[in-house]
Amino acid sequence: MDYQVNYINPEIKLSSYEGKLFKTEAAFPDHLLVWLISGETKMIQADATFVFGAGSTFLIPRNQLAVIINYPKDGLPHKAVAMHLSSKRLREFYADNPTNSKIKTEKIISFEKHPLLESCLASLIPYFEMQKNFPENIASLKINEAFNILRTIDADIDSVLNNFDEPGKIDLAAFMEKNFMFNMPLERFAYLTGRSLTTFKRDFSRTFRSTPQRWLTRKRLELAHYEIAENRKKPNEVYLETGFENLSHFSFAFKKQFGYAPTTLISDRS
Repeated sequence: MDYQVNYINPEIKLSSYEGKLFKTEAAFPDHLLVWLISGETKMIQADATFVFGAGSTFLIPRNQLAVIINYPKDGLPHKAVAMHLSSKRLREFYADNPTNSKIKTEKIISFEKHPLLESCLASLIPYFEMQKNFPENIASLKINEAFNILRTIDADIDSVLNNFDEPGKIDLAAFMEKNFMFNMPLERFAYLTGRSLTTFKRDFSRTFRSTPQRWLTRKRLELAHYEIAENRKKPNEVYLETGFENLSHFSFAFKKQFGYAPTTLISDRS
C-alpha cells in the first residue's frame, strides 16, 4: 500500500507515503502541527507557496485553505508526525494559562529547528508501535507539552492558538475570487464565509449569476490556461494547483472549455 496512516489517538498520527505524490485540499477545523521526517511538502495558498523539506516543523492554522502536495524524496517515503491542536484542548489549556492576545492568521507558520520541539515530536514515534490503546492521560501530557514548547520558542504563538473565533459573514465575491482554486465541498465554502449552505447558494447565484460548480470550473480553467500559456508551467503541474483531481479530467474539461488540449499551448511555444 502506497499510503499508510497510524493513529496513536484521534489527535496524533504518523503518515507514510511511498507513491509518486499525494495531494489533498486542506481547511482543517483544528490547528495542525507537523514534523516532516522525510520527503517534501509543497503547500499552496491563495497568495503564498511554501516548500518544506525533511526536518521541517510547521503549523497549519485552522480553517485556512491550502493545497497540500506531499512527495517522497531521495529514495525515502514522505513520512510525517502530525498533531491536531483542537479548540477543546486549547480552551482547557488557556483556562489555566490565560492570555488576552489573539489574532487571525492566514499564513502557514514555520518554526526554526529547536531541540525541545523536535524531541517532543520524535518521542511520539515509539508509541506508534503499541498494539493497545494509547492512554488518554499520556496523550494529554504530550499535547500540553507541545503547547508549552510552542509558547517557549515563539513569543507570538498565543495570539494564534488562543483565537477561537468562528468565521463571520464576509464578502462572498472577494472570498471566492481569492480562493476558487481550492477544491472544497460547498459546505466548507459556506462555513468559511459565515453562511449556511442554503444561504451560500442563494448569495452565490445573486453575486455571480451562475451555479457554484459552473463558476468554479470556469475560473479554475482560466487560471490553468494562464499558468500554462504565460508562466510556462506544465499541465501535469498545473492541474494539481487549480483544483482538479486528476490529469485526464483536467484535460477533458480544458478542451471542452477552450476547444483545444492544454498540450497545444506547449506546442505553440516552439
